[in-house]
Amino acid sequence: MEKLNKAQKIKIGTKFDQPGFGQKGLSGKPEGFDVEVAKILVKELGIPEDKIEYVETPSKVREDAIVNGNVDLVAATYTINDKRKERIAFAGPYYEAGQNIMVKKDDTAITGPDSFKDGTKKVCSVTGSTPAENIKKYVKDVGTQLVLFDTYDKCRDALKGGQVDAVTTDNVILLGYIAKDEASYKLAGDNFTKEPYGIGVKKDDTAFRTFINDTLEKAIQDGRWKKAWDDTAGKFGAKLGDAPTINRY
Repeated sequence: MEKLNKAQKIKIGTKFDQPGFGQKGLSGKPEGFDVEVAKILVKELGIPEDKIEYVETPSKVREDAIVNGNVDLVAATYTINDKRKERIAFAGPYYEAGQNIMVKKDDTAITGPDSFKDGTKKVCSVTGSTPAENIKKYVKDVGTQLVLFDTYDKCRDALKGGQVDAVTTDNVILLGYIAKDEASYKLAGDNFTKEPYGIGVKKDDTAFRTFINDTLEKAIQDGRWKKAWDDTAGKFGAKLGDAPTINRY
């Protein structure tokens, strides 16, 4: 923390294609809940916002970006799980999402993940993501039914063009897409997983992880966490829910 404060600059990995969480805005910088949570941490470090360098980190490169030192932390709808903990460490969680499915507005055939078990429908997700792994349990033929891209924008475009029948990822991300085009898309069924979002840091950096956890707890208590939500993903109708309990493993 002292090193970052003295340098007066920080590199933050986030996504550039996820409405409400991390999407590149008109300013040329990403905007969303992940970004606002990261800004809370940066302010606590005593670093001005204009000294943040945002690095695009799609799902498949997040651990590499941390391990290789390309970023100081990652806030990118980053589900905490044991496999990822083998390479990096997590602070948080600061939000709990749930995986869902987005289809075209007039689709009545897909009502949840079980709809893919007949082997006839294609679903799109992102390489290296938790949703891509989760949906494999429901598809009859992974090789033909599961279509993977590096960003969710490409999945949405494939759904729009009819190359796939559905897109699956966390509900709040899908709600962001739906909010921008309610006439075209809808959710199919209920959430079928729990996805705790954490801040990724280097595996052995216990002090930094503790600092982030302390800051998240303060932000939850003093209202900054809720304001970050209300100003971003909350505008799309997504529910914030209760504050998650920080996991100081």
